[in-house]
Amino acid sequence: MALVVQKYGGSSVADASCIKRVAQRIVATKKAGNDVVVIVSAMGDTTDELLDLAKQVSPLPPGRELDMLLTSGERISMALLAMAIANLGHEARSFTGSQAGVITDSTHGKARIIDVTPGRIQEALGLGHIAIVAGFQGVSQDTKDITTLGRGGSDTTAVALAAALEADVCEIYTDVDGVFTADPRIVPTARQIPRLSFEETLEMAACGAKILHLRCVEYARRFQLPIHVRSSFSSKEGTWVFTDPKTEGTEMEQPIISGVAHDRSEAKITVVGVPDKIGEAAAIFKTLADAEINIDMIVQNVSAAATGRTDISFTLPTNDAQMALTALKKIQSKVVFDSLLFDDRIGKVSLIGAGMRSHPGVTATFFSALANAGVNIEMISTSEIRISVVVDEDDVDAAVNAAHQAFDLDADEVEAVVYGGSGR
Repeated sequence: MALVVQKYGGSSVADASCIKRVAQRIVATKKAGNDVVVIVSAMGDTTDELLDLAKQVSPLPPGRELDMLLTSGERISMALLAMAIANLGHEARSFTGSQAGVITDSTHGKARIIDVTPGRIQEALGLGHIAIVAGFQGVSQDTKDITTLGRGGSDTTAVALAAALEADVCEIYTDVDGVFTADPRIVPTARQIPRLSFEETLEMAACGAKILHLRCVEYARRFQLPIHVRSSFSSKEGTWVFTDPKTEGTEMEQPIISGVAHDRSEAKITVVGVPDKIGEAAAIFKTLADAEINIDMIVQNVSAAATGRTDISFTLPTNDAQMALTALKKIQSKVVFDSLLFDDRIGKVSLIGAGMRSHPGVTATFFSALANAGVNIEMISTSEIRISVVVDEDDVDAAVNAAHQAFDLDADEVEAVVYGGSGR
């Protein structure tokens, strides 16, 4: 008997008919002789609708109360799914994140899991029940308040519970048939990737691919937990994420490029006229760190000989931009920079592939493809298996398609299908 953890995204439980279909899949897994734990997101766009409602009531809602509001979406999903499973003749028990033992720090809106104590889940499994857990939420160890894990947090809930329960696999169900070489909403000819390494998947998640949340993949890699990405709308095999996909049933050579990811959720800030002295950059980024703002790409220009000053540009989540600008303005008199520039009309396009380690010319091919498509590059960042560029927001689609074609990633036949609209 295997222990299977399944996570269903918002598009998979978007309405009553979707919930009934998901219940049938869960019951089929149970009938196959498995213990089953299910993590659910809120139905469809419920979380966005709740956020909009909160903003209508208050321009700056208290974090504690906002978390209380947002977690209601998952509680609705878990209860309805348990009812649907009961109609199929199987016993299901629904649990909130706190009831499931998901313990977090006290940061509202983007809490981090610090422990999982799934005693009640194990008790339900011992009784032969199917356990349904509300994703995206936990309880603070210090304050005992309800917390949320940030957008995409249901993925992290699923992997954390799977690791704590020592599950055999964590299945992530979404509205596409697996991980593709590009977003099928932009590149209809994108090809499904049958196997990926944790390393490649981490880069894809960090660069904007929305199938798996970054923290979820980090957690899975730490505990060496296989992830199986599938569609809840079809029975196709999907994508397996392993430590090393070459050791899992295939001896094929690693492809040069696994996929092209993009991200429209970032903004760029330029600190103009920073004195080119030791410690100035450190002061800038310590200020941002103290404000709990994650920085992505950083570029510093060559210092101008006449002035002894330089410009430092960096990208960050658009939602954190105002907080960053406010924090930097407070230290302007200390660092003595000239001004701040802000641009939220940018996008990031990234090539990811472990095979590029041993293949020269990838950068040249990538940049030539962008040039031929008329796309101007504003910033560049690289890792051992990734090349990322910042471009104008309007050029993102053209850049993704150009890179996809340049590295022959198109499928032989059009196979990419998005079943559930824009939901995850």
